[in-house]
Amino acid sequence: MTASELGARELVASLRAFAAGLESHRDTLNRLNVYPVPDGDTGTNMFLTAVAALRELEERGLDEAGELPAVAEAVGHGALMGARGNSGVILCQLLRALGRSLATAASPAPARVADALAAASDAAHHAVLRPVEGTILTVAASAAEAAAGAVKANLDLAAVLCAARDGAKDALWRTPELLAVLAEAGVVDAGGAGLLLLFEAMVSVVADQPMPSALALPATVAALVSTATTAALGDGPAVAVAGAGRLRYEVMYLLEAPDEAMAAFKEVWAGIGDSIVVVGGEGMWNCHVHTDDIGAAIEAGLDVGRPREIRVTDLDEQVEEEQWVRQAATASPSAEPGPPAHTSVIAVATGDGIKRIFRSLGVAEVVDGGQSMNPSTADLLDAIARAPGDEIVVLPNNSNIVPVARQAADAAGKPVRVVPTPGVPEGFAALLEYDPQAGSEENEQQMAESAARVVSGEVTQAIRAAETPIGPVAAGEWIGLSRAGIVARGATLVEATRALLDRLVADDHELVTLIVGAGIGAGEVRQVTEWLKLHRPAVAVEEHRGGQPLYPFLVSIE
Repeated sequence: MTASELGARELVASLRAFAAGLESHRDTLNRLNVYPVPDGDTGTNMFLTAVAALRELEERGLDEAGELPAVAEAVGHGALMGARGNSGVILCQLLRALGRSLATAASPAPARVADALAAASDAAHHAVLRPVEGTILTVAASAAEAAAGAVKANLDLAAVLCAARDGAKDALWRTPELLAVLAEAGVVDAGGAGLLLLFEAMVSVVADQPMPSALALPATVAALVSTATTAALGDGPAVAVAGAGRLRYEVMYLLEAPDEAMAAFKEVWAGIGDSIVVVGGEGMWNCHVHTDDIGAAIEAGLDVGRPREIRVTDLDEQVEEEQWVRQAATASPSAEPGPPAHTSVIAVATGDGIKRIFRSLGVAEVVDGGQSMNPSTADLLDAIARAPGDEIVVLPNNSNIVPVARQAADAAGKPVRVVPTPGVPEGFAALLEYDPQAGSEENEQQMAESAARVVSGEVTQAIRAAETPIGPVAAGEWIGLSRAGIVARGATLVEATRALLDRLVADDHELVTLIVGAGIGAGEVRQVTEWLKLHRPAVAVEEHRGGQPLYPFLVSIE
């Protein structure tokens, strides 16, 4: 039955349907994203922002029923606290303004909804320091304009929302006409496509219609993103953006600061970056910027208040990893496919970033596992059976897993070789010599030699007191390990990491790669990289977000 109001119950139901739609389509949205850099996470960021709003409703006991002002406030607060990425912060502002306007207006339902959509569009537009047409902002504005037109035609609430949805779709399909980078990539704006799902969700709830099973995309775009590898997206946009002087880092944090200080804060950020979005109010702000100066971006927050939950993403690294993934696939749907791999590689890994890098380097199957979570022989045999090659190379990437890998190799029904990589850095290095057309025996030899050339280390926390070659170590103390054992320690993570690097990095080394674990802040990474610049100035430093548990830093030295 069609609803005549967009009240608290309908708002919560719409948000649930929206989150479910984002979850279903987030991989497609991630692949669409090419602006302002191809960081490939628009769908994920919007989904997590919507989930944060739902979680706030649940924690306040408003997920089933409640007064509209309380529901709107909870949705706004949850979205503010949980917003991630440029698209997530803009979505947060849209949800906050939409809920606030619905809760305070006293006009009839169709007009109230149209006014709320207009208020949400205006709020999002003003939250972005340098608004760009052809983005989610254009889609929001067109939806609001279409809703206003439907109200003037005296249409009911369901028809007003259908008009908003159709206006959003029309604007989404026109985004390549407004933004050259979208036209070059042959896609539409990812954030706008995600926002269209919000209008689909509201229509679904109010007009009692099912959510669409597919994103409403132009046929050419849908064809690009529906392929298994999405190779048709190509690496053109990634190369173009990476080489066009784009700013390298995405900095985000929550900022506790008085409202009157934010104008000056935005002026400082305007001088050091772009893609600036600052949303919030009443002393709490969610801040997003792309910049080359991480320190200045954080110091600006310290000057006016207290930044917390600081997140820094290296956008160049994401461009590079996205390029690796795309180059690993066929360059275009019309290109002749390469010969199938004679030898496939299976790698054991944990951490989303580490798995992504392994995939981009040619690994056919990634088996979950690592320190404290070793896979079984059956797990490895299942992966061997799935892998497409006639022969297999296994990278255990942990000394404890090597025996199990060899046991699986002995039991497999095809030739399997194990390169006994003791850690992830050696696994990455081994893949530099991987030849899909060579046999497993030849690959084993070449990959093992490449892995042996890497000096690697790990930093973790002692779980119990122990006597070690460097003296007694207390439970909870940070320790640095080489392949020879414990070689460094420190009272803090940074102190132990510096001590480990001091032991391992020699004068003839040229490159240090830091693989950063789950939950490690940009400040700690920066303290380590600044130490390297000061004490090992001849060494180049690379950072990758591995997301691995237990080991905040994995170190590879070449």
